[in-house]
Amino acid sequence: MRKILLLNILLLYFISNAQEKETDNFPPPEVPLEIQAIRAINPVKIDGVLNEVDWQSAQPTTDFFRVEPVQGGTIKNPTEVQILYDDKNLYFGIFAADSLGKKGVRIQDLSRDFNGQENDVFGIQIDAQNTKQYAVSFQTTPYGNQQDVQNFNDTNRDEDWNALWRVRTQRTDQGYFAEFAIPFKSIRYDKPVAGIPVEWGITFFRLARRDYEKTVFPAIPQSFSENRMTYAAKLTGLEVPPPSANIRIEPYALYQFDENKAGNMLTSKLNQPKVGGDVKWAINPNAVLDLTINTDFAQADVDQAVNNLERFNIFFPERRQFFLENSGIWAGSNSSFVRPFFSRTIGLSNSFNATPAPLDAGARYTDRDENRTLAALVVRQREIDNSPGSTFGVARYTKNYGEENNFGAMLTYRRDDGISELNLNSTNNTTLTLDGLIRPKSELSINYFLSASTDSETKDKGFAGQFFIGNTTNKYYLGYLNNFVSKDYAPDMGFVSQNDVMYHSPGGYAIIRPKKLPFIRRWDPGAFVNYYHDFENFGNFQQASIYIFPIFTWFKDNSFVEASFTPTWQNINFDFAPLGLEIDSGTYNYTRYLLRYNTDRSKKFSGSISYDFGNFYNGTRITVTGGLRYAPVPHIALTADYEHNNINALGTFQEYLDTDLYTASLRLALNPRVQLSTFYQYNSFDQQGRWNVRFSWEYMPLSFIYLVFNDTQTNVFDPIQQSTQFISKITFLKQF
Repeated sequence: MRKILLLNILLLYFISNAQEKETDNFPPPEVPLEIQAIRAINPVKIDGVLNEVDWQSAQPTTDFFRVEPVQGGTIKNPTEVQILYDDKNLYFGIFAADSLGKKGVRIQDLSRDFNGQENDVFGIQIDAQNTKQYAVSFQTTPYGNQQDVQNFNDTNRDEDWNALWRVRTQRTDQGYFAEFAIPFKSIRYDKPVAGIPVEWGITFFRLARRDYEKTVFPAIPQSFSENRMTYAAKLTGLEVPPPSANIRIEPYALYQFDENKAGNMLTSKLNQPKVGGDVKWAINPNAVLDLTINTDFAQADVDQAVNNLERFNIFFPERRQFFLENSGIWAGSNSSFVRPFFSRTIGLSNSFNATPAPLDAGARYTDRDENRTLAALVVRQREIDNSPGSTFGVARYTKNYGEENNFGAMLTYRRDDGISELNLNSTNNTTLTLDGLIRPKSELSINYFLSASTDSETKDKGFAGQFFIGNTTNKYYLGYLNNFVSKDYAPDMGFVSQNDVMYHSPGGYAIIRPKKLPFIRRWDPGAFVNYYHDFENFGNFQQASIYIFPIFTWFKDNSFVEASFTPTWQNINFDFAPLGLEIDSGTYNYTRYLLRYNTDRSKKFSGSISYDFGNFYNGTRITVTGGLRYAPVPHIALTADYEHNNINALGTFQEYLDTDLYTASLRLALNPRVQLSTFYQYNSFDQQGRWNVRFSWEYMPLSFIYLVFNDTQTNVFDPIQQSTQFISKITFLKQF
């Protein structure tokens, strides 16, 4: 394995030395640019027209900076931003010029929290407390879709944070207009001090998707995003109202029908009305308390089926909004290898075959200012058959120092009640985690955490951690990632992909923008090493691979092609049977090859295909995936995806296996607030098919009516198991 490490070092050396010494990264300005907001004298109607007299007196901001397809130079699609305010709202008026006008617009659907890489987008990022490490973003498209995002340190994004605000747009033959109204109550800011002018950090960005031209204000290097708030301009001229303790309530009522069958026999049936709700209380400019009672997640997206051929547990992301909001504040929240706190453990019974368990109540407290963040979460889970009730708690503290550095600690605690009838004693599980971020300079980031767990039932104590260092410039990326998990690390409120493992991943890639090949926007050749060994016994090798990608290229229209190969070494010394195919203990050496391509995803018709082939342990495997999407207008989007595995002569018994995974979805939208989405998936491996149909109507801002239908069948042509669910739900949001 020394040859692997030596080869990786040589690859990194050649990559780093193939670049110019000048990286085109520039430091944040010593004196930020300033832009001014003007008080509106007359009422502002949010209609996307910008015909009020006050807009004529608002100073326009036009000096955007191009970051894509190349950094700097003449902007093809100029943008103009004006800012007004009154006693209640902050207003932004935008004109996004486009030489093709309406015909130049690229947008795939009208969903909220849309894909920002596939559509025309304009966004506003605000750091009202001048932390330089945190921002909220308000984004829209030419059709008025809304997306609101929290960003932490330009690394973690929380796209499920929802604020109360409005936007309307108008498309013209010269481009499109957008008009935002963001209530001051939806922004957390410090109490103004008499005699000291209010100054907020602010950035703008626009993606003109047809040309893949991204522009920002103020100037930010290409290697960072618009959320790197150390580069932010100052928004001045504001006379903001003193922040008040505002309250947002969101009660709900629903009816739920569940039916489960085994063959033709009805095994269970449920007809149940339910009421509950959430409360958000902004106690002061820094502190927010969220309460949830009789929590329900009926409208949450369903997980899609996956055929796992690897030796690690699959990581399924959280999809429930209460837990997604502010999720970036928890230690290790950006890791899918090990997380000391993973909210998907909440709402599952403490049993071998974990089943969903209802939540009685929960509370989350967040207190953030420019110096530190304090957060806590407590949830009570109800007792169900053969599984006790549980109480979950997590507390978090982060201290900021310097411009972009922080240090923090996190404590999790889970207590499962005892049940005397089942001879179950009360148990508890605790983790303590220390973590931090260090940015000596804008290009260099160092992240780390160290976590310890203890369990009252097993008496085991375990450890886990992560260390990452990465240098990102306009010309290259170089980085090293290390994860380790001890044999006895068991966070009952966390996620672990594998115990007793240490993982090393050094690697990097060049970022080449060839001037002599104008049809190529970016070419990133490089390599990453992945090396695993036991944590308890460092000398015990588990597996290694070198992912080498000489062709990793985006074209001018952002279509993409990859050609890569991955030499792999495996040491199997445990029971391992991917998809039920038993693999003998021993060592294996094989190479996998990958070819993949996707067209321009912003077009009405787009597609993707990948061909993954080569040896696989002692056999061979071919995996083909393909996808098509047709969106003739933004109101209609139809997608179809397919995955096929062909496995030959694999394992102890030289077995053969073919699997097919079919997925189709249809989204229909009257406008961004009235939508119907359907999803169907069939997996030939377990002969399971599943339907999810969801209608949503945002009849008032952030107030919804949902109709949801779910159906899962095993052996769909002659069902041996079937679960059917129908839910109708109404929510109402009121902000005081």
